[in-house]
Amino acid sequence: MSDQLAVAHNGFERLLGRLGRKTLGAVSWLGDMASVTGSSLALIFAPPWQGKHFVLQLYALGVGSFVIIAITGAFTGMVLSLQGYYTLAKFGSESLLGSAVALSIIRELGPVLGALMLVGRAGSSITAEIGIMRVTEQMDALQMMAVNPQARIILPRIVATTIALPLLVSMFDIIGLAAGYVVGVEMLGVNAGAFTGEMIAKVLPEDLYAGWTKALAFGALVGSVCTYIGYRAEPTTEGVARATTQAVVTGSVGILMLDYILTSFFL
Repeated sequence: MSDQLAVAHNGFERLLGRLGRKTLGAVSWLGDMASVTGSSLALIFAPPWQGKHFVLQLYALGVGSFVIIAITGAFTGMVLSLQGYYTLAKFGSESLLGSAVALSIIRELGPVLGALMLVGRAGSSITAEIGIMRVTEQMDALQMMAVNPQARIILPRIVATTIALPLLVSMFDIIGLAAGYVVGVEMLGVNAGAFTGEMIAKVLPEDLYAGWTKALAFGALVGSVCTYIGYRAEPTTEGVARATTQAVVTGSVGILMLDYILTSFFL
């Protein structure tokens, strides 16, 4: 009996040890990411100003992601309208379809799905691009030319994702609402006046602010996570591949966790 207790005790100690090491590793990782991101953002007004690179990254990340955002927004609005209609029809409340679709998209689905699309499409490319720069020693070359890699490489991408995502989410919302209107009014026969009237009456400025605030936070998170993981990637082809996968997974999980935190403040 005592031997069994000793084995169980040793196993429990090993489990606690592993959990402790994982926790310390996660805290160290977050601290290092905050350090790299903070030191990069501190260079935003330091000469030479990186305005050209801000614009180039904003175009590449924002315009380049518009098509996937538009497609996702359209089908999200269509599915919400279709599913919401048959759910509300059970209670004779089809006239509330417009407000249900609008609030779902503006407060939650627009920011979250837009951010997930951005981290999958643009975030992965950011990590891979920076990782390849490390493999080909472009970071070292910049330092030898007295160019700060954080100011030239990391900062413009964080700023670009932070600015681009609220704009993309706004497009997501507009396209999603239009698609929901087409399905609800033109296909399912909901009264057009009731659909738009309930939408206008129920959607408040606070709902718009909540969606835009989430989009800003998610954009900053995507830029910070993806640039940091690429910056710290192992300078090998396998290391870049692992870093790209890690960036997408970590960014996606971080978006969902941050969404819960922000939603609890806006309720």
